[in-house]
Amino acid sequence: MTGQRFGQLDILEADLRRVIELDPDNADALNALGYTLTDQTNRHEEALELIEKALTIKPDEAAFIDSLGWVQYRLNNFEMALTYLRRAYEMFRNDEIAAHLGEVLWVAGDKSEANQIWEEALELAPESEILKNVIQRFRAE
Repeated sequence: MTGQRFGQLDILEADLRRVIELDPDNADALNALGYTLTDQTNRHEEALELIEKALTIKPDEAAFIDSLGWVQYRLNNFEMALTYLRRAYEMFRNDEIAAHLGEVLWVAGDKSEANQIWEEALELAPESEILKNVIQRFRAE
């Protein structure tokens, strides 16, 4: 994951693919690669396959459900994205899931609920950079 911090997605991808090669059922590596491809590339179909495989291994993992919602959003499947992101947020109320859910709500036209989700999350994580960034990006529109 260090490769990502230094902008070297190729290193991150190679390392995660090696982990998956050695341990094809490593749900955490599958999800990490799927989420990274969703967030950092346009390889969303490939990401979807990885995340879905991770979820077959750990079906109740909130972070994986968040990843599935995020990739559905990137695939412009807003209704499905909202279903998964709401479920993930109900399971685990954290700043990253709240940022994702709020962004999809905003883009889908529900700015009021997006703001409500973001404000709730800011109360729990007032220093969250991911929340601050998404709020600034969308409220500045």
